[in-house]
Amino acid sequence: MKYDFHTIPNRKGTMCLKYDFAKRKGKPENILPLWVADMDFVTAPEILKRLEERVQNGIFGYTEATEEYLNAVSKWYQEHFQWEIKANWVIKTPGVVFALAAAVRAFTEKGDGVLIQRPVYYPFSKIIESNNRVVINSSLKLVADHYEIDFDDLEKKMADHKVKLFLFCSPQNPTGRVWREWELRKIGDLCEKYGVLIVSDEIHNDFVNEGYTHHIFANLDKKYADMIITCTAPTKTFNLAGLQISNIVISNTRLRRIFRKEVNAMGYGQQNTMGVVACQAAYEEGEEWYRQLKQYLKGNLDFLREYLQEKIPEIHLIEPEGTYLIWIDFRQLGLTEKEREELIVKKANLWLDSGVIFGPEGEGFERINIACPRKILKQALTQLEQAIHQS
Repeated sequence: MKYDFHTIPNRKGTMCLKYDFAKRKGKPENILPLWVADMDFVTAPEILKRLEERVQNGIFGYTEATEEYLNAVSKWYQEHFQWEIKANWVIKTPGVVFALAAAVRAFTEKGDGVLIQRPVYYPFSKIIESNNRVVINSSLKLVADHYEIDFDDLEKKMADHKVKLFLFCSPQNPTGRVWREWELRKIGDLCEKYGVLIVSDEIHNDFVNEGYTHHIFANLDKKYADMIITCTAPTKTFNLAGLQISNIVISNTRLRRIFRKEVNAMGYGQQNTMGVVACQAAYEEGEEWYRQLKQYLKGNLDFLREYLQEKIPEIHLIEPEGTYLIWIDFRQLGLTEKEREELIVKKANLWLDSGVIFGPEGEGFERINIACPRKILKQALTQLEQAIHQS
């Protein structure tokens, strides 16, 4: 490979959430973390070069994205997803979670129901509840090691609770589902029938495994585009989360005006200087790094799958279709939540994301981040194997 994904970077002492805050969050100080969704890879050197050039300029004043920035974003989505984005459709925010909160505030009132599908990325629930809206959940169904949408329940929840907004995750975090076109169309038709707006969190869209296709929901039909707020960002793809830059795409003029007004009301104006530089560099020059990263992650997934099958068959992999966040079933061990936490944290010395934070449907599961050098992944699996077999 042209790029180095094997070297383990030293992230300790860098104010790193993943490595430097274990003790503050109640974990052992030397615990091995595979939880939060950033990568233990140095980003593309092409991005670093642009950032270094900007640092040498020495001034970090107010910054605004240029036409070249918007062209870079548009070109990436045109080439990868055949989605034509007009420059005026893009509203920049410091993150997708910020955008989700802005959408909840913009398109619902206190006491309104907001629909989600648990198990799902845990900020979804927090955003809804923190803004005094009501979580309306239509659980995904685990059918033969595969998660599916319960469309009858989804429609019932929309009708019974007069839902106004649906926070939708595509590809799905944490289950790794990549939604088929027919599934998206069925959701879109239901939302059209009941007047439900969709906020489609597509931040993981660049990570889809071989044999699967990510469909940009808003690109399937203009009638869907008119009721969808699409949340995108380069941050998962290029490991740039700390630079806080996201591109929210809204083609409907009325929805875009309402959303922009809420973003303004929340006090957000110009973007993070380095985030703008990094995003443009990523989409202009990051293609080869991204493709090699995907190849390396495939190797990690193959290694994980084989390791579990051969050495820890009690632990079951929910085969991911996308993302680098892997959903693992621990239920065969027959442990309570407390016992499993003891096993993983105290005996295996691992920091994973417990499934219950994604909703009660996640009980008995763990989410593991495999976007790391294979040595780290091997060490984590070895520690888990030893903890289980010594129990």
